[in-house]
Amino acid sequence: MNKVDPNGPSLVNIASNPIPEGARVGFFRTSDNVQLRYALWPKSEGAHRGTICLVQGRTEFIEKYFETIADFRRRGFAVATFDWRGQGGSDRLIGNRKLGYVDRFEDYWTDLKSFHGEILLPECPPPFYLVGHSMGGLASLYAGINDRLMFDRIFLSAPMVALDRQPLSMGGMAKVCETLSFLGLGRMPVSRAADKPASEATFPGNPLTGDLIRYLRAVDVIKARPDLEIGAPTVRWAASAMGAMAEAGRDSFPGQIRIPLLMLAAARDEVVSTAAIEQLGLRMRTGRHVVIAGARHELFMETDVIRGQVFAAFDAFITEQSA
Repeated sequence: MNKVDPNGPSLVNIASNPIPEGARVGFFRTSDNVQLRYALWPKSEGAHRGTICLVQGRTEFIEKYFETIADFRRRGFAVATFDWRGQGGSDRLIGNRKLGYVDRFEDYWTDLKSFHGEILLPECPPPFYLVGHSMGGLASLYAGINDRLMFDRIFLSAPMVALDRQPLSMGGMAKVCETLSFLGLGRMPVSRAADKPASEATFPGNPLTGDLIRYLRAVDVIKARPDLEIGAPTVRWAASAMGAMAEAGRDSFPGQIRIPLLMLAAARDEVVSTAAIEQLGLRMRTGRHVVIAGARHELFMETDVIRGQVFAAFDAFITEQSA
């Protein structure tokens, strides 16, 4: 295992992406002894409304969400977040720290469950709301099934429930990747155009956001601290993720979700399948979906107009609980 930076669990603070005031950062250990970086922010003003537990997508890191964290705090929420195993400032799992790797998708549940027990419960005010993006959105769906009492509500941004433009179904892709892993190729990278390092030159036509300033913030953070970056996923990660997505596509999956849940999908998403999000949303008993017109994959990193719609949906969804 490639251990975290021995200099400690610091956050990157740069002019284009300043740390929101009041941050407390540290490390915690999961139940299977992986060290993860986390950060907490108390509510900043107004009435206390509970804690947002924010979980990221693949390749992301705490610093990318500073603006979004500030938005939640202005609404009266405390915010707690962490870097998944294998990315950000947490332990990397294989020798090549630039590759995305996880043994099993269930390991992300171990991360979240450990964070809930070690950090959220003892240190953060309830009620707890889970907010997840992309890969974190898929992990959040499983959290809602595995423990229905852990979070009061779940709010998802472009959850990774399926991928379009694949040669086989999610189940078929999982079998291919599992076979390659069995043959000893699990740590081989799976190259994708979307995994090219971001820069100002890659902004035109990028699949993530239409907002140049927010796009370049993440670039600036990586320039300041290159060790936060990961690139292509590995075959083993793909096998794990494809298997989890295949399970999410089963007829029995929507009925297992019994917690109030709202999924936002991006109409112009080229990373995850908007159609699959819509299908899941239509079949859930306690959940629904909204498609944001004109949006690309990273809804929290989009233009002001799109982010305004995202937070309007969030505000309405959370307000329902007290209505």
